[in-house]
Amino acid sequence: MIILLDAMGGDNAPDATIKGAVKAIKDIKAEVWLIGNEKIINEKVYKFYGKNNIKEISERLSIYHTEETIEMCDIPTQAIKHKKDSSMVVGFNLLKQGKGDVFISAGNSGALLTGATLLVGRIKGIDRPALAGILPSYKSKLMLIDCGSNTNCKPINLLQFAQMATIYNKNTFGIKNPTVGLLNIGTEETKGNELIKESYQLLKEKSKELDINFVGSVEGRDAFSGNLDILVADGFTGNVFLKTVEGVGKLVKRTLTESIKKNIFTILGAVPALGSINALSKAMDYKEYGGALFLGVKKPVVKAHGSSDEKLFEFTIKQAEQFVANKAVDKMIEYFEK
Repeated sequence: MIILLDAMGGDNAPDATIKGAVKAIKDIKAEVWLIGNEKIINEKVYKFYGKNNIKEISERLSIYHTEETIEMCDIPTQAIKHKKDSSMVVGFNLLKQGKGDVFISAGNSGALLTGATLLVGRIKGIDRPALAGILPSYKSKLMLIDCGSNTNCKPINLLQFAQMATIYNKNTFGIKNPTVGLLNIGTEETKGNELIKESYQLLKEKSKELDINFVGSVEGRDAFSGNLDILVADGFTGNVFLKTVEGVGKLVKRTLTESIKKNIFTILGAVPALGSINALSKAMDYKEYGGALFLGVKKPVVKAHGSSDEKLFEFTIKQAEQFVANKAVDKMIEYFEK
């Protein structure tokens, strides 16, 4: 298996991508190709590890040289069309040609979604691919779909998001009958805007036929109860929800840390509970859950957070290996062909 990593994409690239790949390679069996400027990457490798070439760190680490980079300020369609030798476009082409098994990037979100759709292609039967992020939940995980790729949706899109997430949860996490909720401002059928009310009715009508375990509307405060496996939203609402959750997680960790370190007495008092405190901190850390999967395209694509650090890249690479190993995309193609 070959994992293609956009080494130049993201706010902290290439430092974070290199360090994340070096950490992840110890725990995975796949090869990792860092796609980007070879000179820059090797200079960083020497600076961080004192090695002249990344292969001196591991034989399963390689560099695929490119000259260009798609910047965060670039217009997505123009960048994909004109920057042919960028790390992102080259990565997509390698994936399409079968020279890699999964592509990861923390670069320009619009360009990533445009490239995945135009260069890799949609699965037949899928109207719009969607980003599916994994979030912590009470004693479990919660998949949020869509968390940022489609800001304007139709009810059919939300129905297909529920289908794709259900297939993924069944095949990857082994959940036989994953529960699906619709993110809303209330649990009643009459609540929400027109999109949500129409989506509710469509999910209710089609759920049995499409083998979706739809449990109705869910308010944001109840999403993490542990009773829900999948939360469906349009990309605008989902992205606001996702970033709010990340912000709350940071607030909890920061407040907890400051409270413990307030003085010698709080430090000593926290010692007996350190195990529980560390477990809470880990559960609240979105970095533990990797990137967002781009479901609905013909090959595995993973969108890492734009501000990903080495830890988040490490977990995203591990997640990508699992994504490929479980043949989630192949099973999704088979399902929609039927």
